[in-house]
Amino acid sequence: MFAVIFGRPGCPYCVRAKELAEKLTAERDDFSYRYVDIHAEGISKADLSKTVGKPVETVPQIFVDQVHIGGCTDFEAYAQENLSLYQQ
Repeated sequence: MFAVIFGRPGCPYCVRAKELAEKLTAERDDFSYRYVDIHAEGISKADLSKTVGKPVETVPQIFVDQVHIGGCTDFEAYAQENLSLYQQ
C-alpha cells in the first residue's frame, strides 16, 4: 500500500497526515508513503484539482494506491477503518 500526500509547509493538517503516514510505515510492512511539498514542486491548486478530478481548496490531498482519499481527517478515518490504526 502506497500513499501520496500533497501538502504545503506550515499546514497543521499536512503535519498530522504526514505523522500518521510515518506511524503506519513504522508499524506495517505493507505501507509506505511519499510527501509532496506543492510549493517546492510548483504544483498549484488547479493542478491538484485536475489530479483529484474536482475543485481543490485545501491541503493535504491524499491518495492511497492512486485512489483519492481526501484530506487529513478522511485519511485518519481511512486508517482507522482499513488499517487497524487510529491516531488522535
